[in-house]
Amino acid sequence: MLRIHFTEVDLARTRLAFRPDPLWEIASSLHRFQTRRGRWAYSGWYRSAAHRLTESGLAPTVRSLLLPAFPRAAYYPDFLTPPESQEGLAAGLEAILATPRDRVLREVALVADAARHHPWLPRLAEPEQRRTLADALRAYHETAIRPYEEQIQARIDADRAVRARAFLDGGAEGLLSSLAPRMNWRPPVLEVEHHMVGGDLHLNGRGLVLLPSYFIWHSPVTLADPGLPPVLVYPLLHKAPPDPAHGGGQPALDALLGRTRTAVLLASVHGATSTEAARAAGVSPTTVSFHTRALRDAGLIASERVAAHVLHTLTPLGAALLREAGRGTRPAPDPPRP
Repeated sequence: MLRIHFTEVDLARTRLAFRPDPLWEIASSLHRFQTRRGRWAYSGWYRSAAHRLTESGLAPTVRSLLLPAFPRAAYYPDFLTPPESQEGLAAGLEAILATPRDRVLREVALVADAARHHPWLPRLAEPEQRRTLADALRAYHETAIRPYEEQIQARIDADRAVRARAFLDGGAEGLLSSLAPRMNWRPPVLEVEHHMVGGDLHLNGRGLVLLPSYFIWHSPVTLADPGLPPVLVYPLLHKAPPDPAHGGGQPALDALLGRTRTAVLLASVHGATSTEAARAAGVSPTTVSFHTRALRDAGLIASERVAAHVLHTLTPLGAALLREAGRGTRPAPDPPRP
């Protein structure tokens, strides 16, 4: 259990990232190749990414270089997920290349099993070896992550809508409370189910970056070094796809045509409660539940209870449908390209 201690200043400085961090997503996606846990949630990506990596000739590099550098273990080097990566992949890779030699050696030495089986890891202290690693990370991102950026961003936008509603209702403490069940807010401490780091982390006025991640499974993660800028990377909730035999699939999609459901779908762009969706569509709250159920069965919206309300947000499929129809959801800002 990790216990994160907040002061009033920390609450004021806590913020929620608006886009995925490419290096954290690379690290977490590499972990998905190292375990079957949660495979069902990533099965489509897993098959596609494995095929793309094989076809591009990157699979040997992933096995020999990237998987050992990012082991799914109690620890992997903090310098591989620098805070600069929140500004984009290029900035993150530059920060990796600029990491001091002594820090690289110190952190690589902590990866005991990996260093024993992969004696080349300490050579990451040398600029040339780190340049090779950066090139491999860039190629892996282009092949395995970038084709899914739109889907990942749509999921993060939906999560942000839930967190934003919690913040509007309860301020920073409402935001932290909304992170249950993986995290438990007991003022002034956030208790985190953390499989990599335990103990106490005192923010001491630095605040905290909350970073939603598509590829992290089950448990939030953070940096091991408490002296680094605090970040908490937490998993998005993945739900099993709807069963066509129980109302999902094409029949539900065919039933979507109509003014009311279009209005409900548009209202869900930035997150809407059932009452707000009903108001936007000009129907009663009782009637709108019929339409939200149909949209949910078709995979176009996701519904999540937030305090006393049910909040409806777009899924990647719903966002794509509106975009193609020209009814335009506001596009999320594109991450800077390397």
